[in-house]
Amino acid sequence: MVAREQDSGLLEEVIDIRFPNKVTKGGRTLGVAALVAVGDGKGRVGCGYGKARAVPAAIEKAVKEARASMMEVEMIGDTIAHEVVGRQDSAEVMLKPASPGTGVKAGATVRAILEVLGVHNVLTKVYGSTNAVNVAKATLNALRSLRSVDEVARLRGVPVNLHHPQLERERPAERASAPAETGAEQKSQPAEEAAQGPPEAEAPQQEAAPQEPVADTVENEDTETEEG
Repeated sequence: MVAREQDSGLLEEVIDIRFPNKVTKGGRTLGVAALVAVGDGKGRVGCGYGKARAVPAAIEKAVKEARASMMEVEMIGDTIAHEVVGRQDSAEVMLKPASPGTGVKAGATVRAILEVLGVHNVLTKVYGSTNAVNVAKATLNALRSLRSVDEVARLRGVPVNLHHPQLERERPAERASAPAETGAEQKSQPAEEAAQGPPEAEAPQQEAAPQEPVADTVENEDTETEEG
């Protein structure tokens, strides 16, 4: 259960509490280990692990460690910047950005960290070990490796185009408006042609009458003159 602290305004959530027993010659010694995630809900998150003889003391130690290890995470809207994979020992966590309305599709450990971070739409998958400590560390490693578009472009030295589900959601609206205008123009052209009426038929060209050869006529006249 996520609880907001009154003094600092941070969100904290207890991920896991364990009760390890230490067996000695004098008997068993009961201990407590707590795993806690702390975040501000605006892109900063940290995780801590504390041990003590009592539950409140273990949680207090874990919260203190989580506050000291808080880091900034690159986000776009209410999801992560891009797809990323984090690893810790035999645990592997895949995080993938999602469009609004998807929700947080994650298990208990990953969900706790993402909720205090401020992520509301994301797809996740855990491979390998499901140990809470290893999964939490793998999730933090994945979040730590997120990069912005400008940073990636600077590292590569070339312009970078980002295809993001929350950015792609805005582009189809722009694309839909352009074809709508083109379609309206195409519909207006047949209407104008119909108003003008059918095109006038061209009159057939008359064939020119064959001209008589002038040279033959002159020769015939000269012949008649000589005979006369």
